[in-house]
Formats: sequence, structure tokens, C-alpha cells
Amino acid sequence: MAKTKSIFRCTNCGTTYPKWAGQCRSCKAWQSLEEDVVSGSGAPSRSAVPLSPALPIGQVDAQAAQARSTGVSELDRVLGGGMVPGAVVLLAGEPGIGKSTLLLDVAAKAAERVRASSGGTVLYLTGEESASQVRLRAERIGALDPGLLLAAENDLSRALGHIEAHAPALVVVDSVQTLASPTEEGSPGGVTQVRAVAGALIAVAKQRNIPVLLVGHVTKSGNIAGPRVLEHLVDVVLHFEGDRHTRLRLLRAVKNRYGPTDEVGCFELADRGILGLEDPSGLFLSQTSQSVPGTCVTVTLEGRRPMPTEVQALVAKTSAGSPRRTTSGVDSSRVAMILAVLQARLGVDLSSCDVYASTVGGARTAEPAADLALAMSIVSAASDAAPKERLVAIGEVSLTGEVRQTVGIERRLAEAQRLGFAFAIVPRGALDGLRIPAGMTVRGVGDLSEAARLALPGITPGSAAAEHSSSGR
Repeated sequence: MAKTKSIFRCTNCGTTYPKWAGQCRSCKAWQSLEEDVVSGSGAPSRSAVPLSPALPIGQVDAQAAQARSTGVSELDRVLGGGMVPGAVVLLAGEPGIGKSTLLLDVAAKAAERVRASSGGTVLYLTGEESASQVRLRAERIGALDPGLLLAAENDLSRALGHIEAHAPALVVVDSVQTLASPTEEGSPGGVTQVRAVAGALIAVAKQRNIPVLLVGHVTKSGNIAGPRVLEHLVDVVLHFEGDRHTRLRLLRAVKNRYGPTDEVGCFELADRGILGLEDPSGLFLSQTSQSVPGTCVTVTLEGRRPMPTEVQALVAKTSAGSPRRTTSGVDSSRVAMILAVLQARLGVDLSSCDVYASTVGGARTAEPAADLALAMSIVSAASDAAPKERLVAIGEVSLTGEVRQTVGIERRLAEAQRLGFAFAIVPRGALDGLRIPAGMTVRGVGDLSEAARLALPGITPGSAAAEHSSSGR
């Protein structure tokens, strides 16, 4: 009989300790150590016969690792073309964000495709809801395919029995934290159980060449619940994110052994389920056709995808001793930095004014390329002057007031031209070798003062801001 012993493992970084401690010395996380029971047996005393011989790398069959479409184009974009046979994908996200709805739709589309081609099936294992609850959701989103098999299980051995009995073409497990192995100690969702469950499912996926989609819970800090080793074991880690008050959902790849990690999938949460958005441009722009003071449009990059985003600012006189700085969708620290640069380099003094900065449509941007648009919207609001019509501003602002170059200028300008923007302000250094889209005027600027003169013709930023502050508008 192999001896067992207890160790304490950090759920954040995986570091082990012989005794419990309040803080992990490696990652400095508090209350992150959980007890883990391990076997005390040593390494094998003799070698074993390999299951398959080693081959020259040129003779290894590469067709087995070809990606196959899931039927959801936005998910295929993020995965790098589709699911690879034997791959294990972990999808994490906040509660209620739509993980189960997305994967149920993926399972139904995969079942329809498999049934039509080979007569196979897709297995959906749910441990959080009953089978009838999942059936009602499937009816609502139109996912009632006869090739989709549904089972409610919390026991790992019975879940593996379903996989062995049906030999499905795809397995969806919702979620990995609800399954428990009868041979391991601890409650479902604990370090020991999650590692055992994930290890068993990964072994089945590799042995049978079955792609597996796992749903993972997240903690309050946004990290995937369970041991950190779970993210190392799986092949792909996806994060499903979005604001509860908006219908837009973004799917990002944090880890991908078979494709890129710089792609983003866009989805819309609708009454009939989660729908892929192949062209999300325009979601973050206001519907008015005329320029309004305090607005400016920029183009950010979500992965490789350009996303036009409108930045709005409002400047209001205040009698309070400490003026307010309120932001929504933009980084508050960058807003504070830009306000300081505007005051020091352009003379725009807003120390006696409340400043509100926001994006349209619930967009979130922390990219430095949005600095110039944010600065122009603040200057426009302070001077109460509308910027040029069909204007887009792209560039990073430094502490010296310089407009610095950013990546992907050509892609950003091409997307702006496609949406009807005719005038663009970019860093002067980006003009070298730049291919300007047809029908678009592009001007390079070196600092904020030059950018303000182009974006707000006839307005002197410093004097306009001083007038705004003294008049109390």
C-alpha cells in the first residue's frame, strides 16, 4: 500500500508547503493555501513498454491536428479555425455572462454537422442544472437537435461512462468544478478534486481524439477558480467577458496551443441566445450625423480587429473644493494624466471644473492609442466647440505633450474609411510609408497644440478654456 501525506498547495500559484500558513510566500496571496492529499509512492522502479513507437518527426501524421469548424464563426476566429481533435478548451467567465448558453449553441451546431456527415453524436454533461432546465434553454435558443445527448451528472466515473458508451464527437462539461471523483478526497471544486477531474477528462480526450469543452468558474478577482495547474493542463483558455448592462460579449484567448491569442470574438446577447457579430463596427458610435462639442472618435484594436469607439467628455463649472473626475469605459489614471498634460502644455486649466469622460455603447478601452481622441474631446468640451465633421483621432499622448506613434495605423484608417470618416489625425511619424485609404485626408501632428488646431479650427485651446472657466458654463 502506498503511503499518503498531506501538503498545502497555493490555489493562486501552485506552490506547496508542508504546513498551513496564512500567506503564500511565493505570490503573497492571503488565505490561498488548501490541503491536498498526495501519494507517497516514488517513481516506477522499471520501464514499461511504450504504447506506440517513436517516429521521425517528418513521418508523424499532421492531419490529426487539423482544426475543424464548430459552426460558430466567432468562436472559430478565436480558436484559430476551429476545434482540434483531442484538444481540451477551458471557457471561464463571470456568473450569468452566458457561458452555458454559448456552449449549448456550439453543441447543437456541432451535433447537426456531425449527424449529417457521419451519424455521430455530441454529449453535453451538466452538473449545475437539471436536464429539464437545460432542455428549456435549448428550446428557447433553437438548440433541439436529435444528435445532441444530454446528461446531468456530478460523478466523474459516471460521466466517463457516458463518454465510453456513446463515443461522441464532442463533449461539453458544465462545469469542471461540479464534478467529483469518488477516489479522491475533498469537496467538488477543491484543489484535489479539480485536478483529478481535469486530469481524467484530458486523458480521455487525448486517448480517443475527442475535443472537450470545459466551463470554469471565476473568483471575485476574475481569476479561474481552482488550482493554477488547471490552466497549464488544458490546451486553450478562453475568457468570456462583458458588462451585464450591455448586450455585447467579448471572447478572448488567454492561452492557445493551436492558434493565435490576439483574436477577439464578438457576440450579442439576444432573446434567442448569443449571436455572433461578424461586423461589430458602429456599436460604439452615436447615431447623430453632426459633430457635437465634447466628442471625438478613435479606432482601437481588440486583438487584430479594429473597433471604432466614440469618446465623450463633459466639462462643468463646480463650486466644490475638490472637482470631480468621473470616468466610464476609459482608464481613470489616463484621464488624470491627460488633464495634467493639457494644463501644463496647452494652458487648459480645468482645476475649477468637473470633468466627465465616457465611451458610447458600453465600450471599454485602455489602449494608449485612444489618448489623442480623449484629449480632443476634453478640449472640445472646454471650448464648447464641435470638432471637424467625420473626424477620427489616433495616437498616444506623452507627458511632454507629444503625440506618439501607435501600431496598426493602416488597419485603423481602413476601418474608419469604411464607416465614412473622411479626416484623420495621426502621429507624424506614422506617415512614412503609410497607405492612405482612398477619399480620406490624413494629417500628421507632432504635439497636442497642433492636433487641437486641426481638430478645432479657429479655437485657441488655452484661451477658450480660460473663458469657459470664468463664465461658469
